[in-house]
Amino acid sequence: MADFRETARNFLHGLATCGESELDGVAAAGLTDDLDWRVSAPVGRLSSPGEVVEGFVRPLRAGLSHLRRRDEIFIGGGNRRGGGGNWVASVTHHLGNFTGAVFGARPSGHLAFLRAGEFYRVEDDGRISKARIILDLPDLMRQAGRTPYPFSLGLETLFPGPATHDGVLPAPGGGGESLDIVERMFAGLHDYDPDGFGSEGQTGEGGTWAEDMLWYGPAGVGSNYRWEGFVKDHRAAFLTAFPDRRGGDHYCRVSDGAYAAVSGWPSMRMTFQGDYLGVKADGRELTLRVMDFYRCADGRIAENWVMLDYVDLMAQMGVDLFERQGE
Repeated sequence: MADFRETARNFLHGLATCGESELDGVAAAGLTDDLDWRVSAPVGRLSSPGEVVEGFVRPLRAGLSHLRRRDEIFIGGGNRRGGGGNWVASVTHHLGNFTGAVFGARPSGHLAFLRAGEFYRVEDDGRISKARIILDLPDLMRQAGRTPYPFSLGLETLFPGPATHDGVLPAPGGGGESLDIVERMFAGLHDYDPDGFGSEGQTGEGGTWAEDMLWYGPAGVGSNYRWEGFVKDHRAAFLTAFPDRRGGDHYCRVSDGAYAAVSGWPSMRMTFQGDYLGVKADGRELTLRVMDFYRCADGRIAENWVMLDYVDLMAQMGVDLFERQGE
């Protein structure tokens, strides 16, 4: 029996690398007609194979010449959420020479790696019927020397693959234990100490995070090491800005061996109560699209890759990141 994960992965690589004259046919063969394909701001929703080609694939191939995918994680499984079905989830870099604008990000003329988080529902016939994609366009701006943020909270770097180098089509097994660990972490994450920003059951004996955890975040947030680094470089600033945030509104949760992935569109709802990334708080209501990818080891979360639609979030906060390129 064909592995639906491999079928989907081969199709996505084909979209990137097939000849221009083949593109429409490749898309039509791998996507359902009643398609629900959604991409982070500013792209939006696309509803047919033709719209995906014209509104997403061709602009990507035009901006990043000789486009290729470099998958860091590619997993799949049955969706534990109400929608069910088989889904694949990936952390990938779309790479090429950045010779043309990419959805508003201005080119550098040099090699660039556009990181993306992706979730796809794969039907029994192998075709994709739903897609959710977050592109880290602010990081693409950063690579071109035009960061739209006044500062970064953590280390800005390319997302590395898993330390175990086994995140692409991992060997079957695990039975959902990785997602069980992640869901146990979620159970205690919402309530926190407003002084130290800790939450019960996260660290220490019986905690869900490994002592040497690695957390990889989007541009503006960056990456960090160990719980204390996570708090200092992300959590404290985020919870100060959005202390009433509530998340976990997920359309998809999947587990595959040592890996798990979850996403909400949006996942979080909150009010803007503290300054964030140089933007003054004004109390407005906000939503945030989120994708999390996890590698678990020895009953704990060892690594976490996080994609956040900050182009959309900042637009809700009254900031156009494309206008701020290079300021």
